[in-house]
Amino acid sequence: MAEIELKNIAHTYNASQFKDSNVEDFVIHAMDHVWEDGGAYALLGPSGCGKSTLLNIISGLLQPSQGDVLFNQESVNQVPPEARNIAQVFQFPVVYDTMSVFDNLAFPLRNAGMHESKVRSKVNETAELLELHHVLNKRAKNLTADEKQKVSMGRGLVRDDVSAILFDEPLTVIDPALKWKLRRKLKQIHGKFNITMIYVTHDQLEASTFADKIAVMYEGKIVQFGTPKALFENPAHTFVGHFIGSPGMNIFPAKLNSMGVSIGQHHLPLEQAVLNRLNKREYQSLKVGIRPEFVHVWDNAYEDALLCDVVRCDNMGTYKLLHLTMSGLSFIARLREEQAVPKQQAYVSFPQQWLKVYLDDYLL
Repeated sequence: MAEIELKNIAHTYNASQFKDSNVEDFVIHAMDHVWEDGGAYALLGPSGCGKSTLLNIISGLLQPSQGDVLFNQESVNQVPPEARNIAQVFQFPVVYDTMSVFDNLAFPLRNAGMHESKVRSKVNETAELLELHHVLNKRAKNLTADEKQKVSMGRGLVRDDVSAILFDEPLTVIDPALKWKLRRKLKQIHGKFNITMIYVTHDQLEASTFADKIAVMYEGKIVQFGTPKALFENPAHTFVGHFIGSPGMNIFPAKLNSMGVSIGQHHLPLEQAVLNRLNKREYQSLKVGIRPEFVHVWDNAYEDALLCDVVRCDNMGTYKLLHLTMSGLSFIARLREEQAVPKQQAYVSFPQQWLKVYLDDYLL
């Protein structure tokens, strides 16, 4: 097992322009980050944000343009992938089709010179963990996609010397009905072996059901690292607000005034402590955000509430999504299943404890 530290890591595929500090084609912008020993982590973000590139830098398949990768505080920049004791599971299963499942799982152990009796013991232990006993004697080419992916995972789990296991969108080719089962299996495996695991995905559900902490990537940067609850309740960046949650956070452009902020013609008061901090900061853009779950929709007219126009209501079964407009800006409020749906107009309020202020897209 290993603590993995990224120290001033940055990467561009256009090495000739690396000396230009203003170059726009960096896929990874300079960052520091630590994955603690034995943690279960997710690296979450949209396609093209740099997730797989960062994973390949950790495994050694890619050399960073700058910075150091440290395993247990020792630089591994010059250590080849095969010597880093990293197991990497890719989006598409990597198995030896002509070998049996048993021989696929045994391959890394035999390659390391392990005694055959220990090989058999370890393979059987891993097969039981992944529910592969019934196919141990099958050729890998005859397996289903999810069975092949379990074999691919098993080749990493079977080793005693593995420092970390890296998963690069491993459930993409898996039938949706089986995805939840494999996610729970990975969680159980982590609980049993306490191996450092980093799971790359664009799916927030996969990330939150697997990881204790999630690193959210956006445009080559980790913009927030925290628990699923922290990402939901306190998004550190407007992108995290948009990306986490279904639907995502409502974000409004705002202007500062003496008592709070204005959204179009509507005024929102802010606590004096927040105003004091705002007045001390320099920024280019000011935005406020609130999640649909925290928008309060009143049953009747309320003098301190904002009057909005109702566009439509989507019934989601166990809850409703009320689409509204305010000063020409669209937003959503989430209603309870039994809550009455207002007609044409609605009175809403934004509780101050859930109203987030963003300067240049970062949380104040």
